[in-house]
Amino acid sequence: MIPVSISVLTICGIEELPAQSKRSVSHVLSVLDPELPEIATFADYGEHHRTTLRFHDIIDPADGRVMPEREHVESILKFGEELRASKEAREDGHLLVHCHMGISRSTAAMVTLMSQVEPELSDDELFARLRTIRPQAWPNSVMIAFADDLLGRKGRLIEALRGHYRHQLVAQPKYREWMPSLGRGREVDMAL
Repeated sequence: MIPVSISVLTICGIEELPAQSKRSVSHVLSVLDPELPEIATFADYGEHHRTTLRFHDIIDPADGRVMPEREHVESILKFGEELRASKEAREDGHLLVHCHMGISRSTAAMVTLMSQVEPELSDDELFARLRTIRPQAWPNSVMIAFADDLLGRKGRLIEALRGHYRHQLVAQPKYREWMPSLGRGREVDMAL
């Protein structure tokens, strides 16, 4: 059998992690709040490689909060490179990316990884694929802006994110009120 890099992609929140433990997850990217304790659930997973990043799901600076930074997205891309380099050592793989709720940081990380692995896909195709993996996806715009720059997308990823937000405001109407209440009104404005 020809080694496959990753054949299963999963995005979830912390509460969903126990249900994933029996799904042969080979790689985990955890994006967590800095103050959150270690997640015990991973002790129930089989052998896997895990990378953890810690910053808050915010788009504007706030006292006592850690903004997503360029270095965080560089770490996501480094994780992707390590994943690609390790493909010869396995026949298959299951990548799980999670954050607190599986809506924003994890979906931004996943679309960044997909952009890295499949640069020939259009930016709109990337977000359409993201919605098939996680229908409630609302990627963090700060992370996407860093990814756009680091991947040389020249603003195309950001423009596709606007279209994704427009789609989500129809598909997930509660986001029109929910996102501004979380300090993410600027992202709703991007869609309009």
